[in-house]
Amino acid sequence: MLIQNNIHTMTGAKVIINTLKAIGIDTIFGYPGGILLALYDELYNQPNIKHILVRHEQCAVHAAEGYARTSGKCGVVLVTSGPGATNTVTGIANAYLDGYPLIVLTGQVNNGLIGKDAFQEANICDMVKSCTKAAFQIKDAKDIQKIIFKAHQIAMTGKKGPVLIDIPKNIFSQNTQFEQKVMQDSDILTQCTKSDARRIINYIKNSQKPIIVIGGGVNHSKCYKELDNFIERFNIPVVTTMMGLGAFKQDNPLFLGMIGIFGDNSANEALKSSDLIISLGARFNDRITGILEPNSLDNKVLQIDINKHEIGKNYIPKDYVISDIGAFLQYCNNLYTHISDKEFSNWANTAQIFRGLNSAPQKNSNMLHSFEIIQAIEQYTKDKDVIFTSEVGQHQLWAVKNLKFNPKRKILVSGGLGTMGFGLPAAIGAAIANPDKTIVCITGDGSFQMSMNELSVCKDYNLNIKIIILNNGYLGMVRQLQEKNYQRRYSQTKISNPDFEKLAQSFGIDAIKINSVTEIKEALNRAFTAKGTFIAEFEIEPMETV
Repeated sequence: MLIQNNIHTMTGAKVIINTLKAIGIDTIFGYPGGILLALYDELYNQPNIKHILVRHEQCAVHAAEGYARTSGKCGVVLVTSGPGATNTVTGIANAYLDGYPLIVLTGQVNNGLIGKDAFQEANICDMVKSCTKAAFQIKDAKDIQKIIFKAHQIAMTGKKGPVLIDIPKNIFSQNTQFEQKVMQDSDILTQCTKSDARRIINYIKNSQKPIIVIGGGVNHSKCYKELDNFIERFNIPVVTTMMGLGAFKQDNPLFLGMIGIFGDNSANEALKSSDLIISLGARFNDRITGILEPNSLDNKVLQIDINKHEIGKNYIPKDYVISDIGAFLQYCNNLYTHISDKEFSNWANTAQIFRGLNSAPQKNSNMLHSFEIIQAIEQYTKDKDVIFTSEVGQHQLWAVKNLKFNPKRKILVSGGLGTMGFGLPAAIGAAIANPDKTIVCITGDGSFQMSMNELSVCKDYNLNIKIIILNNGYLGMVRQLQEKNYQRRYSQTKISNPDFEKLAQSFGIDAIKINSVTEIKEALNRAFTAKGTFIAEFEIEPMETV
């Protein structure tokens, strides 16, 4: 390696590693391949970057997203060319829809072979154009620093999301110059102005029955204190989307629940009865609009969102502000001290009546039911510092409806894409980012089989993950839809399962199987006092519905 002042001459592989260090990357989730050997060789003696070896490339992306969600950092993925790259697409689409920052590094065949159908060649950049914020292919090693820095900046600013960098094999061995410097992203939070905030406050003051909808944008901004101050100033009822759960304490009397087709009746009816909706980083996709009359949102919503492409996408807003949610709320809170008070106590009290519309879940047999288990988990963990993750299905909905969340007690779910197989690798990423915390992964038997190979990772790194399997022998949510819409013709939704207890033991992981209410407390005690990963499988009523 030649050094000239602060300029070093080195291989492209070394430049990649040094650039990642310069932007603060300390963890990579990946799976090696022949194309990447020069880069993995550089990682071999690299103490400052930890590599987590997953068992499938899709899981590498989900794990990196779980890491990003809970650390606030950019997740990084490293995979080989061809199938290695194409296996990442589902994970990339998941992170794109839910808005979490990733840099996905994919290997590629030599520059001279691109476009010639070489072994393990795939045009990954074109494949991911619709589900990334940007996709780059490095043509020359001299561009490595610039492209990685730009990718990091794109991933971490505005509405965050994944960026892919495709790297041909010959780039790793090319000699080029590396400039030793610390790179920092510019902190561009908002275009919000004082007049924007004043305009929105005037709308609120002139309304009679306003309601606040908390979306995922609040969790992205982490503006929990500003949100609390804003709600306290106005005394306005609050509802949340699934991605917004945890941004506001659910034991606050103003909180009416989660909206949407599987939401709470109290939240949905309050939303319908309101005359003004203050949307804080919520997308209002079809899972929410499905409970509403067509066009009922038009000219009723004040849309606050950092992503200009969301404005007016699903309805015609009454007004909007393109801004980081935290910056917007700070403007409003500072401004409101100079405006005469208007509290909505009468409306807030009236909205409490909607709570009576919520119905408690009912048992339809003597078998264990999901809600009993989730409620027991809530009681057991309510005073513990835990992070929840969930797979996709009935168990996900039981989890979000029966667990209580706040800014320090979150759940990671696949919201926009609804990806089965997300929960366990996301738990792995969360555990890597938070080694001092207990991670609880709630999964169904179908979802768990999508990524159960990652138990090896749990064992390899001795991760503190408690896996709760709700086993009903069906793809439960799809079966429920067949029951409702297809006269109980259960086509291809009854599934077979391995013996999960023996499976766990084959990975060197402790497990227990439970089929009685009286065993729940003991099972949870075993799971949460055990060191490392533990699996608790609950055999539940197969015909249970959400």
